Amino acid sequence: MGATQQQIYAGLDADLSWSERELPERERTKHVHRLHPYLGKYIPQLVEELFRRHVPARGRVLDPFAGSGTTLVQALESGLHSVGVDIAAFNCLLMRVKTSEHVPFVLERELRDALRRFEHGEGEGRGDGRYVREWFAPQARDDLLRFRSLVGDYEHADVLRVVLARAARSARLTTHFDLDFPKAPQTGPYWCHKHKRECRPVEKADHFLRRYTLDTLARLKEFARVRTARRADVLHGDAGEIELSGLFDAVVTSPPYPGLIDYHEQHRYAYELLGLDDLRVREIGAAARGTARAAIDSYVAGIVRVLDACTEVLKPRGRLVIVVNDRRGLYPEILERAGLALEQRYQRHVNRRTGRRAGEYFEDVLVARRT
Repeated sequence: MGATQQQIYAGLDADLSWSERELPERERTKHVHRLHPYLGKYIPQLVEELFRRHVPARGRVLDPFAGSGTTLVQALESGLHSVGVDIAAFNCLLMRVKTSEHVPFVLERELRDALRRFEHGEGEGRGDGRYVREWFAPQARDDLLRFRSLVGDYEHADVLRVVLARAARSARLTTHFDLDFPKAPQTGPYWCHKHKRECRPVEKADHFLRRYTLDTLARLKEFARVRTARRADVLHGDAGEIELSGLFDAVVTSPPYPGLIDYHEQHRYAYELLGLDDLRVREIGAAARGTARAAIDSYVAGIVRVLDACTEVLKPRGRLVIVVNDRRGLYPEILERAGLALEQRYQRHVNRRTGRRAGEYFEDVLVARRT
């Protein structure tokens, strides 16, 4: 017999399980955490609490699966040094934009100038690839390519690249209710489950480019007011192979879940528009994607390899803090193979999932040390 809801909730860590009333959406996506949508990220308030429990003041934190950079951003806000590693080039671009120290005056002048030039018709709509031709209406495609042609003229080119990617995500030929996992371009009218009426696919991107340019500017300026004078380094590569210098007080991370999200395909529009290095074949478990047992074995081996590398640079009293939904029960084996002992295990309720991924969902926070 399964556990009752009362039993499940009795085992939760209340300090890690916030209600919508306690933690509204605008707080969960404060400042740079909403520069670009990203599936599977954990919320900054959870990271703050994990820092408070397991990382010494002014310490140094490593995130080997850094994703969109939540750990690094919160380390800067919490007065910690940090290093983030990720195999996905777009993730690293996004992290660098979030964590770099931008000169506010120069940032605002450049973003507003790029937007002004775009709105005055400057730029060339050339150089589209297959994905761009298939997934964008002609006017949206021209808008995105014109904006892209202006990006290289500015010191803050990477900020503008993130704006371009965010606008491209919103301007794709897809239904409003399926922005996360679109399967094929939507070229005609459709019944919209989100708006409960007939809708049409997006035909242009200029309004997205304007909105996101100004929103990005505001969010970067907001973060500049709360960040501390600590350092955040972003490394593009395999965390199991990349050279890491110095020792860390803690590892705080949320590894990818086996077979759920292709982190390169999630941002395919960005890889084509920005010409980014696509290393999806090196994602953990990617070599065996789609073949259940082989995929799981590959995933376990990949996570063990990365955790082995992390323990090599962890201080003797340091802890690995891993946020994961271990529904397959893989992590006892992973920790054992990596020479780690489970010290604490928290369970938290994730009750703010929306759209097609709504529903009851729980995560474990595993705190481990070297044996």
